[in-house]
Amino acid sequence: MYVYGKNVAKDINSKIEKVYVSNNFKDKEILKNIKAPIVYVDKNKLDKMVDGVHQGIVLKIADYEYKDISELNSDIVVMLDHLEDPHNFGAIIRTCEAAGIKDIIIPRDRSVKVNSTVMKTSAGCLDRVNIYEVTNLVQTINYLKKNNYWVIGTDMEGTDYKKIDYKGKIVIIIGNEGNGISRLVKESCDFIATIPMQGEVNSLNASVAAGIIIFETRR
Repeated sequence: MYVYGKNVAKDINSKIEKVYVSNNFKDKEILKNIKAPIVYVDKNKLDKMVDGVHQGIVLKIADYEYKDISELNSDIVVMLDHLEDPHNFGAIIRTCEAAGIKDIIIPRDRSVKVNSTVMKTSAGCLDRVNIYEVTNLVQTINYLKKNNYWVIGTDMEGTDYKKIDYKGKIVIIIGNEGNGISRLVKESCDFIATIPMQGEVNSLNASVAAGIIIFETRR
């Protein structure tokens, strides 16, 4: 997998296999701390390697290794119900890390994966958060319930998020950008949290909604 950008290069702890930098790359401090082979190339080559602003540096790293659900052992877990936008995924990873939440569950199919955009958007936080990839969200919810987790979904119709008790072991579910959480997932939830809207907009970006709910659990 290729990742890119100066912030990623500074923060990444994943195994770096090779680094490609433009011939006029100036930030020698970044390169000083990298132990992998460094290859100098023309900027045009970097432009073709990744789809984004690479800032003159692209790193080849090992593909991300997802965790197994049996390894999960924390009091607050975030589950993403078929999220599609890698920028939202990266932003949620960053929010989780900032809030001290270490575990995020995603479905294996029809969902955004850990890729270079996610890595860049998360600003290096991915190395400090565990991502679990599961076959079926409802089955996973039932597994977590058997392990004493309360499951809190998010939707436009539910209980004011400030009136929900977030004590104990909880799972927070954030839905798809367009369709929200699926019917079967919603039916599996113990509570549905709603963020009241005061203006004409009737919904929030997935990563914004996740941030509000996540920090409410910490409050």
